Amino acid sequence: MLSESSTIFAVSSGAAPAAIGVIRISGPAAGRSLQQLAGRDFVPRHATVAKLRGASGETLDEALVLWFPGPSSATGEDCAELHCHGGRAVLGAVCAALAACDGLRPAEAGEFTRRAFANGCIDLAEAEGLADLLAAETELQRAAAVANATGVLSGKVEQWRTALLELSAQLEALLDFSDEDDVGQLPESFTWNIEYLAREIATFLDRPRSDKLREGFRVVLAGPPNSGKSTLFNVLVESEAAITSPIPGTTRDVIERSVGIMGVPFTFVDTAGLRDQGAESIEAIGIERALGEFSKADVILWLGNEGVGPPSGWEISARIDTEDCLPKDAPRHRVSAVTGEGLQGLLHDLVGAARVAMPKPGDAALNARQSLRLSEARAGLDAAMGQTDLLLIGEELRRVRLAFDRLIGRATTEDMLDSLFGRFCIGK
Repeated sequence: MLSESSTIFAVSSGAAPAAIGVIRISGPAAGRSLQQLAGRDFVPRHATVAKLRGASGETLDEALVLWFPGPSSATGEDCAELHCHGGRAVLGAVCAALAACDGLRPAEAGEFTRRAFANGCIDLAEAEGLADLLAAETELQRAAAVANATGVLSGKVEQWRTALLELSAQLEALLDFSDEDDVGQLPESFTWNIEYLAREIATFLDRPRSDKLREGFRVVLAGPPNSGKSTLFNVLVESEAAITSPIPGTTRDVIERSVGIMGVPFTFVDTAGLRDQGAESIEAIGIERALGEFSKADVILWLGNEGVGPPSGWEISARIDTEDCLPKDAPRHRVSAVTGEGLQGLLHDLVGAARVAMPKPGDAALNARQSLRLSEARAGLDAAMGQTDLLLIGEELRRVRLAFDRLIGRATTEDMLDSLFGRFCIGK
């Protein structure tokens, strides 16, 4: 990351050409750059139409200009937005004029958001939520990301941190003034409050994780050769992703496709046909990989003989349009990938199962890093409840506070920040 004393600019709207192209500017020279391009001052937070001119005085564009003096801006610095016509040549000319201004340079990926974090406009959990929001492809992903990006998780952590500080203050008072008559032992409510805080965090940790939203609800199709797995797979992902053939053993490897169904993200996995005999060496490797997918699946659709599949698998009677359809006494679903019979029922069932396994819309959801930090906090509270020495209790509470601080970014590392903000696009 380059010096944050410089002023940065970038096109922050979609790819040109478009009706409008928005160029963002942030840093100490933002106001001066407006003077150079527009030749005038602007009223803060008022949209104003102005002609933008190059160094030779030629008109580059007529744009809508917005001026946001820091620290009350998106990045905490002086900021400006130029809402230009969205042609490539227009945006290129305006960006070239900005690059020619003293102290300005093109922004790096995620640099606007990183400056917002560095200046205290957002915390780390909100920044991670914003990254997830930019990557969201389904309604569930969007809803969960909005909750974190707008501070739902951060607000909860701040509540826990405030409660923890109150507990720490009680303990410190006893340690500092233990020789005074008006300070007694820790009240019984002290332990109760630690236990309540630990229980509330444990409940939060039991929620579905945001990783499931990003990876999708994982559905593995399994069964013997020619049981209809690949044909059903292609229909579910709405593409000819897998080769279908009456020849046994056509599918020899794991094939994955991610799709959104009714606003829910899914990853469907087609696997090699399972058989004990007749598989040559490459097909045998595919069978081994297919078996390995069982442990990673959220749901296994079993298209083989009834009762011989994985214990938790859904019994599916596939190819019901054919005369040699494998009969099942009590299948969960009877489907035909050719005629479409039974497919809607299967899809609704899968969506229902996925919604149970995923965060509810509007709920804050933890990613792997956040879950680790919150688990550290829970462990510290549990350890504090098991101590009788006041100094050791205080040390455990300090560990809990550090875990909270790391979760929301009060204490973090540059490497982690580089990784996070590298997920953002240029101009964000």
